[in-house]
Amino acid sequence: MLIEQGLLRSAGTYIRDTLPTVKSMVVITSAPISGIWGKTLLDSFASDNARLDVLEMPDGERSKTFSTVEGLASQLVKLRADRSTVLIALGGGVVGDVTGFLASIYMRGIRFVQIPTTFLAQVDSSVGGKTGVNLTVGKNLIGNFKQPELVLVDPHVLSTLPEREFRSGLYESIKTGVIRNRRLFEFMEQNREQILAKEPGSLEWVIGESVRVKADVVGQDEDERGLRKILNFGHTIGHALEAETGYKVFLHGEAVAWGMVAAAMIAAEIHKCSASTAQRIIDLVLAYGPLPKVDVGPRAILGHLASDKKTVDGIVHFVLPIEIGKVDVVTDVPERTVLRVVGELRGLSQTCPA
Repeated sequence: MLIEQGLLRSAGTYIRDTLPTVKSMVVITSAPISGIWGKTLLDSFASDNARLDVLEMPDGERSKTFSTVEGLASQLVKLRADRSTVLIALGGGVVGDVTGFLASIYMRGIRFVQIPTTFLAQVDSSVGGKTGVNLTVGKNLIGNFKQPELVLVDPHVLSTLPEREFRSGLYESIKTGVIRNRRLFEFMEQNREQILAKEPGSLEWVIGESVRVKADVVGQDEDERGLRKILNFGHTIGHALEAETGYKVFLHGEAVAWGMVAAAMIAAEIHKCSASTAQRIIDLVLAYGPLPKVDVGPRAILGHLASDKKTVDGIVHFVLPIEIGKVDVVTDVPERTVLRVVGELRGLSQTCPA
């Protein structure tokens, strides 16, 4: 992985250095991203003799489906893409997940490169090799592990990112601080204004620290059999919120934000962490708001937890904070606690600024 301001202008050179013999590449992106950054990427290949094609997919979480993958695969066939072709994902987490999943199954596996253009993708989804698509009943239930050949992170592309998308990504960095990096958590407490203003030095430091933690965790547990589970902090209830609202209300990071608040509340209620630690997490999450209201019933959320991919043998696994920088995977959370906390979450969301 490379992280550098203005990196996109030299992406072709870095990709060629990593994959010197490639003769065919296909960029997969979405129309909004292609319109802003597509030319910069294509210009970086100006002196390259390899064939370079561009495919556009629909934008947004609702396009993260089997039908999107099938459509892209059919277009690859028409382009005569073969096992030597390299895919380049230019976009946010949805583009990256779909492209990575396609790369893992097209002709039983081809290579791909990640160029994430959202903060969320830069600090989270482009790192670690998880790919996949959603089903109507749940998020990321179909997927694969597929590591990219290269990840190029250019913080400059965040200059055109909508404010809501930017804040959504910041919640994943808060997550990283809670689970394994107390210094990052404290930095985000103390430097909120600089971070929200996209001050380059602060932004690069947050990205670097977030990626470092995830890479370390994934390096120790690539296929999520143990330690990697801690990366799901906030995702258990977060994914349920997304599914219950049909992926129309929350951006992924926003759902994770409410999931972290819920996890902090649960941890305090069952005495896994102190009330002050839980409140500190809740305060930091809300400080990077606003967040959409939680307008769902507790029972509906409980129903989605049963089909979550983190549920094993009918037992829901929650990642709960112990202290800032340390979490634990817990399986004995009472159902009544979950119901009560989701109800409290709904009430809290109504009092927060929109």
